[in-house]
Amino acid sequence: MPVNQVWCTDITYFPRGKGHFYLVAIMDWFSCKVLSWRISNTMDVYFCKSALEEALLNYGNPEIFNSVQECQFTSKEFIECLKQARVKISMDGRGRCHNNIFIERL
Repeated sequence: MPVNQVWCTDITYFPRGKGHFYLVAIMDWFSCKVLSWRISNTMDVYFCKSALEEALLNYGNPEIFNSVQECQFTSKEFIECLKQARVKISMDGRGRCHNNIFIERL
């Protein structure tokens, strides 16, 4: 599988006082390189979309984009960004984190 063929994404969080910081990362499956990331104090779609747009701008368009079925990645805004870039969308079944193992190990 060549570089830039399949990308993946996920969100994790870090405790902060009475709340959390959320980290989204976009990663290339083949190289395991983090292409883009963002930190936010909310889990809205915009920090995820911003990370995706930066990765697309800096690395071009992958063939396939894999994610879990979280609302940020199934949102109209995020899906439209992928469709405009002509990227095939792959979403893991609920509870199937092993399909996205590369980003889970990050």
